[in-house]
Amino acid sequence: MSTNLSGGGRHVAAELLRGLTAAGLLLSAVVHLDLWAQGVSGVPVIGPLFLLNAVAGLVLALVLLSWKHWLPPLGAVGFGVLTLLAFVLAVTVGLFGSHEVAAGVPQLLAGAAEVVTVVAALGLLATGARS
Repeated sequence: MSTNLSGGGRHVAAELLRGLTAAGLLLSAVVHLDLWAQGVSGVPVIGPLFLLNAVAGLVLALVLLSWKHWLPPLGAVGFGVLTLLAFVLAVTVGLFGSHEVAAGVPQLLAGAAEVVTVVAALGLLATGARS
């Protein structure tokens, strides 16, 4: 049995990675929108950034699913890395005057979603992203 990912196998792998990337983007967007609706909206700077994150995650997921080009997965990598970086900064030194705690279901879900987004999008880029 061959594990060569040429032709149909490469296409299946790319579509699986595309779906995982989109799912990660959407989960991150939903978590940020939910937190925004639960009161983060009132936090200066952070509130608008959470709403922007939610909208960006949704838009990136839709673009990723509809445009088979290398730019959407690259955007997904940037989204995931920057969102994770912002969270790490918020937990360690604070971000725009806000300090976050690295505990809780929303934090775990968003963190996992962003890791999945980055890993799957990098895999998609490695397959050629157009498959």
